Amino acid sequence: MALAGTTARRVTIVRCKSGPGGPLPPTNTGFDVRLRKVLVPAVALAVLAGTVVGCSSSGSGSDLVTANGTEPQHPLIPTDTNENGGGRIVDRLFAGLEYYDADGKPHNEVADSITSPDRKTWTITLKDGWTFSDGTPVTAKSFVDAWNYGALSSNKQVQNWAFADIAGADAVMASPPTAQTMSGLKVVDDKTFTVELTEPNIDFQLSLGFAPFYPLPAAFYRDPQGFGEHPIGNGPYMMAGPDAWQHNVALSVKPNPAYHGGRPARNKGLKFVFYQSLDTAYSDLQAGNLDLDDTVPRSALATFKQDLGDHAIEKPTAQNQHIGIQIGHAPHFTGPEGVLRRKAISLAVNREQIAQAIFNGTRIPAKDFTASSLPGFDGNLPGTDLLAYNPDRARQLWAQADAISPWAGKYQIAYNSDGDHQAWIDAVANSIKNTLGIDAEGAPYPTFKTIRDQITSHTFDSAFRYGWQGDYPSMLEFLTPQYLSTSQTNDVEYKNPEFDAALRAAQAAATPEESYRATAKAQALLLADMADIPLFDYVAAAGTSTKVTAAKLSWSGLFDYENVTG
Repeated sequence: MALAGTTARRVTIVRCKSGPGGPLPPTNTGFDVRLRKVLVPAVALAVLAGTVVGCSSSGSGSDLVTANGTEPQHPLIPTDTNENGGGRIVDRLFAGLEYYDADGKPHNEVADSITSPDRKTWTITLKDGWTFSDGTPVTAKSFVDAWNYGALSSNKQVQNWAFADIAGADAVMASPPTAQTMSGLKVVDDKTFTVELTEPNIDFQLSLGFAPFYPLPAAFYRDPQGFGEHPIGNGPYMMAGPDAWQHNVALSVKPNPAYHGGRPARNKGLKFVFYQSLDTAYSDLQAGNLDLDDTVPRSALATFKQDLGDHAIEKPTAQNQHIGIQIGHAPHFTGPEGVLRRKAISLAVNREQIAQAIFNGTRIPAKDFTASSLPGFDGNLPGTDLLAYNPDRARQLWAQADAISPWAGKYQIAYNSDGDHQAWIDAVANSIKNTLGIDAEGAPYPTFKTIRDQITSHTFDSAFRYGWQGDYPSMLEFLTPQYLSTSQTNDVEYKNPEFDAALRAAQAAATPEESYRATAKAQALLLADMADIPLFDYVAAAGTSTKVTAAKLSWSGLFDYENVTG
C-alpha cells in the first residue's frame, strides 16, 4: 500500500475531554482538503502553544490501546483503500480468506480450503458460522460480489488491479466496461465458489489475505459511500460506535464478538490517533499518552533506544522510499530524454551518506524496486549500478539529455509536510543540485492526503516522494500495482509491454526460484527505463509505552495489533 508518514513541525496542545474516548489527539489545523469537522477556533489557537500534554479520563475509551495513524484518504472500502492510514484500519475490520501473521506467514481465516490442480482453476470453500458484524452471513456470494464490484471500472476502485488475472477481468476493467461481472468467478453454493485465472499464478493463493479480496455484506451495495463512513466487517474488530470516526482526529474500534478466526483481539480495542507530527506522537509515547508508535521521528533516531529502553523496536521491514515523476506528461521527463534525466538524477543522489546523516542508519540504500527483506530479493540486478552515487556519470547523462532538449526551470520534489520528510528531501535535492548544477529543491504540501489526491488525479508536473509498504510478502505485490501498465495505482504512468510480459512470466512460474528469476528480468527492465528512482529500504524504528506488556512489529512495519496487550 502507499506508504504514509506524519510530521512537519512540533506543536503542543493541552486538551482534555471527560467521558468515553479519553484525551483528544492533536488538532488538525485545517490544511487537509477533506476536513469534515472544523474544531472550534479556541482549540485551533491552542495548537500554537507547544507540546501535547495528556489528560486522564474515565470511561471505556481509557481502556483502548492508542496507536499512531493518519486520516484515511478514502472511505473505508477495502477495494478503494491503498494507503496505510486507511489500510491499517480496514485490515482490523475485515477478515479475508487468509490472514498473515506477524512474520508474514499466511493462514486460512474465512477459508476452510483453497485448492487447485494447476494454480489456474481454484476451488474455495468457507468455514461454517461466519457473519458480518450486522449479523448477516458471510457466504461465497459475499466474496464474488465484492470482487466484481472492485474490478468494475465504473466503480473507480484504486485496487482493481488485484483482479486483473481473473478470467473476464479485461471486459469488466475496460473503460467503459463491456461486462459487469468476471466470467472466471462462479458461486457453487453458500460455502463454495470457484475462480478461473487466465493463466497459472504463483502468487494468487498468497494474495487472498489482501484487502481487495475481503468480502462485503449486502448493506454495502445500498449505500457504498455511507458504508465507507460506517463500515460493517467480519474482522477481529468493529467500529466502536456511530461516532467512532472523528475525521482528522481519531478512529476507534472494539473487539467483534462474532469473530472466530485465528487473530482474535487480545485487547479491549484500538484508537488510531491521526497525528500531524511524528515529533508530537513520539512526545505522547514518552509521556504515556500513546501506546504504539510505528514511526520514530528523525529527531529521535539517535536516542530512541536509550529513551525507550526495552520498549524500543528496530527491525528490517518491507517498506521503501522512492522519487517518482509522472512520465506520461511531465516536461523533460518523457521519451529518451526522460530516461536519461531519471538515470542522471539517480546517480546524483548520495544514498549512503543521507541514510547515515539523516536517518542514523534506519534506512538502507535501495538496490531494487521492492524491499530487501522480501523472499527472493537480489541486490545484484543488471543495472543496479544506476542506484549508486556516481557524479561524473550523472553529469554525462544529463548532458546527453540536454542535447535532446536543453534543461530549463527547477527540479522540485513534492512531499507532504506532515511526514517528517523535509530534512531528507532537502538532502536529496542538495545532492542533485551540487552534482548536476541545476536548481533543485523540495516542494512541501500540507498533508499526506493532499499530495496523494494530486498524485492519483495524475496532474503532477514535478517529481514527488512516495513509497510502498507490503500488503503481502511478495516482490510481485510491490511491482504489479506500481508498474503494471493497466494498474490504477501506477502513480508514475510507467508503461512497458515487455515489463508486463515479464511480470506475467514471474506469476506463471512453476517454482519460487523460477519466479524470482523472471522477477529479476522484470526489474532489469525497470532499471533500464528508470521507471522511478528507488532511494531507501526501511529499518523500522518504533516503540511502545510502558503500559504495553506485549507488542510485535510485523514484517510490513505495522504492529501486530490484535496481539498487543497491556
